[in-house]
Amino acid sequence: MNNTKDQNGKVVCRCEEVTEEEVRQCIAEGCKTLREIKLATRAGMGLCQGRTCSKIISRILAEEIGESLDEIKPAGYRPPLRPVTLDTLANIQSEK
Repeated sequence: MNNTKDQNGKVVCRCEEVTEEEVRQCIAEGCKTLREIKLATRAGMGLCQGRTCSKIISRILAEEIGESLDEIKPAGYRPPLRPVTLDTLANIQSEK
């Protein structure tokens, strides 16, 4: 295959094409939270806003730093978590 992401490891964030190897490297370089991984790799910043990859990345982080999955705090989310249509926004403004 010509896709370099496939050669470098399994893609864990499809939206931003971040591989498991990139996440593990980020952790090895000092990232200890999901937020730090997100800022360093862009994993979780794509269209799905981490709904697809955050659990996978949390598992990798827990494994790498030796904590339980329950101890991993979620990265912050900023609204909107889902795309909002202009019609929806227009209806909100007209209801006020």
